[in-house]
Amino acid sequence: MRILISGGCKNRKSDYAQRLAKAMCPPDRPLYYVATMRPVDGEDTARIRRHQAERAGWGFVTIEQPTDIHHLIKRCHMGGSFLIDSLTALLMNEMFPLGGQPFIGAEQKLLRELGLLLDAAEHLVAVSDGIYSDAVAYPPLTEAYRRTLAYLERDLAARCEVVLEASFGHIIFHRGQEAVRSILKEAGL
Repeated sequence: MRILISGGCKNRKSDYAQRLAKAMCPPDRPLYYVATMRPVDGEDTARIRRHQAERAGWGFVTIEQPTDIHHLIKRCHMGGSFLIDSLTALLMNEMFPLGGQPFIGAEQKLLRELGLLLDAAEHLVAVSDGIYSDAVAYPPLTEAYRRTLAYLERDLAARCEVVLEASFGHIIFHRGQEAVRSILKEAGL
């Protein structure tokens, strides 16, 4: 099962994603939390700590993978359950490498790597921030980032059995609502 969760910041996407990843994971398989954020300030560090506290005791194995997401295929048991949090940070890291020039080819690189991971993983939940829907005009490089994130989400949505959106703390299903209800019910969540 492959699930995409998108939506605005602080809409409980990560909490819902954790529940889904846990519910899909067979009892004898690993449950991976793929952390993609590189903290740049106190707010990022606080968010990371909050997410760590929220998933404490859930059985997640945290893997720091801010770039090169395809390396998970060699590092992890593909029969486990993966939670990638988030595509937004992953794209940021790929497109704007530390100490380097912006990498405009990040879109194709990520499409290829995410495709490999989607094909290999038995269960995967990907979280993304819907930062591309406002009407504000941004500088060209920021617009390129926003467009690329939207494109990645569209591509991923086409490959996922479940696509949902978090909006104002509510979950809106675009595809796969019955599958999610079944997964959560079976897991007792």
